[in-house]
Amino acid sequence: METGKLVVLGSINADHILNIEQFPRPGETVIGKQYKVAFGGKGANQAVAAGRSGADIAFIACVGADDVGERVRRQLATDRVDTQSIEAVENCTTGVALIFVNGEGENVIGIDAGANAALTPNYLARYQQRVIDADAVLMQLESPLDTVIAAARLAKQHQTRVILNPAPARELPDELLAMLDMITPNETEAERLTGIAVGNEQDAARAAQALHQKGIDTVLITLGSRGVWLSERGEGKLVPAFKVEAVDTIAAGDTFNGALLTALLEGKTMQEAVRFGHAAAAIAVTRPGAQPSVPWREEIDAFLQRQE
Repeated sequence: METGKLVVLGSINADHILNIEQFPRPGETVIGKQYKVAFGGKGANQAVAAGRSGADIAFIACVGADDVGERVRRQLATDRVDTQSIEAVENCTTGVALIFVNGEGENVIGIDAGANAALTPNYLARYQQRVIDADAVLMQLESPLDTVIAAARLAKQHQTRVILNPAPARELPDELLAMLDMITPNETEAERLTGIAVGNEQDAARAAQALHQKGIDTVLITLGSRGVWLSERGEGKLVPAFKVEAVDTIAAGDTFNGALLTALLEGKTMQEAVRFGHAAAAIAVTRPGAQPSVPWREEIDAFLQRQE
């Protein structure tokens, strides 16, 4: 099957995950269990989701010149991600995330960027041909903002579609928003970008309109277990998610984004692509960890067949 080329530009982290009943209050020590180290980072999670779900994908990123960086690169290759544009940066550690998961499956996270900070516009320039040749570029906000803007500008000049998952939440310059073809915020991120608190579908529609007014054609506001508010050039509707028993929601949004892009680059309709993304995310939340929870194509197809 002929599929479009995807480039993901973003972060790589080693996630240190500890399960606890309740999040500790300041000064409190809580006893946890099931400590593990898993590979994460929004960029890498999305790259893995795209690779495992069948995309033709190259990943532009940085790791530290350390053992974990080398292991991450080897793992990404087995996940069908082209790693030629991932460099080990001297005197840098691979990015790290410290994650607490509570009894409800919610998480709180602290991050040290490490080598992710080395993903500069100059670094991007070395791999610009990747972006020029791609059909779409998918980015998040764990990388330096000036690099995200530079990549969007480069993509725009060469008719490469620009998709931004604006996570973690922050304000963004109108210059960047105007260059996006698609944006995929959750409720918190949508509020940071528009000032509109998203509590229900009406709010989501209003937030989507505000983003359309910034020049973005396609807005997908992810509403957790409820699904996604899909708004194309001002026409919006809810595409409901699949009901599953969640174990943890780490990387659910990333899995959705990566799988969504796989489906779009295979020529699926927006509605079909959102369903495909929902299916991938539904499988991911029933498993612990970030990348270990990301499903393969065969699993997603089987899941969708069971929904017919």
